[in-house]
Amino acid sequence: MLYLSFFLTGVAFLKDGHLTSEMTFDEIYKNYWDKVFRISMGYVNDHDWAKDIAQDTFVAIWNQLPKFRGEAAVGTWIFRIATNNCLRQIELKNRMPRAEFPEDMKEAIDTNIELKVQFLYQCIAELPEIDRLIISLELENIKQAEIAKIIGLNETNIRVKIHRIKERLSKKFKNHEH
Repeated sequence: MLYLSFFLTGVAFLKDGHLTSEMTFDEIYKNYWDKVFRISMGYVNDHDWAKDIAQDTFVAIWNQLPKFRGEAAVGTWIFRIATNNCLRQIELKNRMPRAEFPEDMKEAIDTNIELKVQFLYQCIAELPEIDRLIISLELENIKQAEIAKIIGLNETNIRVKIHRIKERLSKKFKNHEH
């Protein structure tokens, strides 16, 4: 059995997930915030909502950190929490429809986000749920073996799915540019 030493805000592991050194919650946050945010964006395609989901994800990570058993790489564990949180938030939104703000109250779209990146997230949001997760993890440079563990498919299936998803996204980009 694998035992973790947990001291205040730290848990023992290396970046590749092997148990040997201590990493604090702050380090986890700094190393994974952008990745968790982009995964959230891939699911919801709404900047503010994705930030909220990412923040909720890190609250869950903080709460679950003492329970981390080290059976998977820490990144795999974090992405699984992020994925589950995204799916839960989408389910909650679908159960409780929200009223739209009047047009004059809507915030301006963040000008720092390039139009192509916005279009990419829009295209990703239109993909089926499992494809959204796979391509979001691929865009985060997660190894296909890790993606396979997170999704629950074999590595060959993941490779084929990634290829097909990229083909679909490329086709949408070509059609969008013309």
